[in-house]
Amino acid sequence: MKFLVLWQIELSLLSPEMARAVGAMPEYGRRLEQEGKVLSRYHVVGSHGGAWIYEVGSHEEFERLLGRAPVFNFARYTVYPLAEMDSGPAAD
Repeated sequence: MKFLVLWQIELSLLSPEMARAVGAMPEYGRRLEQEGKVLSRYHVVGSHGGAWIYEVGSHEEFERLLGRAPVFNFARYTVYPLAEMDSGPAAD
């Protein structure tokens, strides 16, 4: 299962705890990439957040990983389940 997650920091929650959480995100993302749970991570230019593509075995696993994100309590999330696009039959 793949999910595109767009997350944006809630600047109204700006605090030292939020700053620490944001600082912990790169390492959290690297670890998930090494485990094969995150395929790609992007910074959304002009935004305070990012776009990550997760690949997981279940919704429960996805929710657990998202809930463990350091910025979970400081961000807004938009989640899109992804499906492979069938290219159709090969042309001869």
